[in-house]
Amino acid sequence: MAWAIAFVVPYGAVFCGFVLYPFGYALWMAGKPSLYPELIADRLYFTKLVNTLVFVGLGVNLKMFLALLLSGFFLRPRWWIRALLTIYVLPWALAAVQACIFFHWMLIGEQGLVDGLLSALFGIDGPLWFNDRWLGLGSNVIAYIWKWMPFWTLIFLAARMTIPRDIYDAAAVDGATGIRRFIHVTFPVLANLYLVCTLLSTLWTLGDFTTVYLVSGGGPAGSTEVLATLGFHYAFDANKLALGVAAVMSALPLLIPIVLLLMRRVQLSEVQL
Repeated sequence: MAWAIAFVVPYGAVFCGFVLYPFGYALWMAGKPSLYPELIADRLYFTKLVNTLVFVGLGVNLKMFLALLLSGFFLRPRWWIRALLTIYVLPWALAAVQACIFFHWMLIGEQGLVDGLLSALFGIDGPLWFNDRWLGLGSNVIAYIWKWMPFWTLIFLAARMTIPRDIYDAAAVDGATGIRRFIHVTFPVLANLYLVCTLLSTLWTLGDFTTVYLVSGGGPAGSTEVLATLGFHYAFDANKLALGVAAVMSALPLLIPIVLLLMRRVQLSEVQL
């Protein structure tokens, strides 16, 4: 018993020191009621809140749906598809900082790859991507999808490979081929996994700081910032640490239901197993 306690104590100390204490301290800092009227009084707060909902909603759902579709494409046993899969995974293999900086420089204007190709191939001037709120926000969403979609594609690809071939053979006998096979066989089998992955991805994306900070930089004039970058600017640029924590913690009403639903789905999966 003593050896078991001695083995567990270091892990408990690390958990308390690096998880419970920082999170508890953040909740204490953000627990002052006077912070939230000040936060709401900032006319830009609701812009950041809308940006967060758009970034998370579009980014997560487009990414997961496209990943599910592409996992079927990469399941085909052809050598050139497997070679393409290796290239496709590269953005995910890159560190997030390098990937986002690379995407930023592709859209930097006339010096960027995208506008340069538009000018060279079609003779048109590309837009200034980071001088418009919706173009900048769209750039953040596309960069986020480009970076993280390969990871979830591999998850769904591995899940598809576990589906027994007999199910597809029986569906083929019943005349279910192509898109009908996907609708009536593949998606129902993967539905629970798809939901759990979507919820988990939503939790991660709500706290995504790197993509917005390095792709659009929050521009123009902070109009593409999200709650994570807003909290950073409050804490370090405006020297209002408590208000910065409150800005990030204001996402808790959305986070808590997602966590509860995620735990519920995981428990149901364990019961089914």
